[in-house]
Amino acid sequence: MTKIVDSGRGLVLVATAAAVLMAGCANMTETQRNTGIGAGVGAVAGGLIGDGKGAAIGAAVGAAGGYAWSKYMENKRQQMQTATAGTGVQVTQTQDNQLKLNIPNDISFETGRADLQPRLRPILDQFAQGLGQQPGTEVFIVGHADSTGTDAINNPLSQQRANSVRDYLVTRGADSRIIRTEGRGSREPIASNATDAGRAQNRRVEIFLSERASVAHAPAPAPAPVAAPAPTYNTPIGQPR
Repeated sequence: MTKIVDSGRGLVLVATAAAVLMAGCANMTETQRNTGIGAGVGAVAGGLIGDGKGAAIGAAVGAAGGYAWSKYMENKRQQMQTATAGTGVQVTQTQDNQLKLNIPNDISFETGRADLQPRLRPILDQFAQGLGQQPGTEVFIVGHADSTGTDAINNPLSQQRANSVRDYLVTRGADSRIIRTEGRGSREPIASNATDAGRAQNRRVEIFLSERASVAHAPAPAPAPVAAPAPTYNTPIGQPR
């Protein structure tokens, strides 16, 4: 067995392991592929600790880091596609098995503002249904802005927009403990900022719903043992008079 002697070589081995695993996973489902890659890379990275225990720990942590596309996630995707039909909201499954809602600015926020437009609320009402009731689910909300204005304006504005979505979901029963928010300002455009149409596309909010594979695939708890029935006694005591 080859021993890893320096961190630089270790990083190369990590990258190599990931590439090999990705190449060998052609016949796997998305969940199996993501979990397998996580486990393999985790094992190699764990080997940098210096013994077999490190590799084992790394494999366990890597496998637990993936997302599952469960029946719950598929049902949620279909629910949100129905709820957003004709609105311009894009509902997709990401490569790492997250449900993504890309919400354009024309139905979410007015320019320079962080309060929700009325057209967005029915969509969020549907999205909030059942959030927190499914074990292992997480919500990540990302706010974006166009390049108009400075970072001093765009960064807090994009964060405020993400927070507004979170706050509304919480009022509709979502568990605030499973929701994270982030504002990314104008750093991640999806269209050119040179045109009005492009800037409109860049002013958006993205919502990601995910379910941890380790929770989704956990075995069901064993049923509670059934207590034995109490014995019955039919032998008469004494004689009738």
